[in-house]
Amino acid sequence: MSASTGRRPEAAGPRGRGAHRPREQDRDVQLSKALSYALRHGALKLGLPMGADGFVPLDALLQRPQFRGFSAEDVQRVVDTDAKQRFSLRPGDPSTGPLIRANQGHSLQVPDLELTPLETPQALPPQLVHGTFRRHWPSIRLSGLSCRGRTHIHLAAGLPGDPGVISGMRPSCEVAVFIDGPLALADGIPFFRSANGVFLTPGDADGFLLPKYFKEALQLRPSRKPLSLAGDEETECQSDPKHSSRGRKSVQ
Repeated sequence: MSASTGRRPEAAGPRGRGAHRPREQDRDVQLSKALSYALRHGALKLGLPMGADGFVPLDALLQRPQFRGFSAEDVQRVVDTDAKQRFSLRPGDPSTGPLIRANQGHSLQVPDLELTPLETPQALPPQLVHGTFRRHWPSIRLSGLSCRGRTHIHLAAGLPGDPGVISGMRPSCEVAVFIDGPLALADGIPFFRSANGVFLTPGDADGFLLPKYFKEALQLRPSRKPLSLAGDEETECQSDPKHSSRGRKSVQ
């Protein structure tokens, strides 16, 4: 304690602009999000030369303002450590240098994206599951799943944490919708597998996977329980004390 002021001396620490520099993992998250936007949705707006296979020259990407301060080594680290394997890097040729692309999730049209067609029921996984959130379930139950601005509806081969499921569903999803893949396939709806193991379908001509292809729905959070495909869960919610009008404050 200082005799002159009566205050305890402050601990010495870094000051200046570098004091609050994000940790490396925070920078990696920032970089991963910037890569996802640029390679899935924003390449044309950013003026990036994207090939028909979705690859973009890495040098051109790193010259954009969103990537200022990031290096090719940073990108390589993010690609190598991404648990969902969202991106692919390849050497390219002397005129382009290294190339990078997103493996799936595009809203941009990528006609030559490396997708494996799944043309028979035997080629499909035993389970095809779409993850969503409870607030979206009422409209999905009525109208079906939609591409929602992307080129494909994303499906996983199981629930988060199941063996072999690395991508295709966010771990935070609250509802799982199980799809009858063979029935949809028989009706002419195509399915594909991406390079990182996500199962994809463009849906029907309107970009929908209709409710008739739903086998079952499961609430994942806060506890697991079946959801009715007929909409009976709304009645269950209304009978739940947490959803009762008793005890609610009136809204003026």
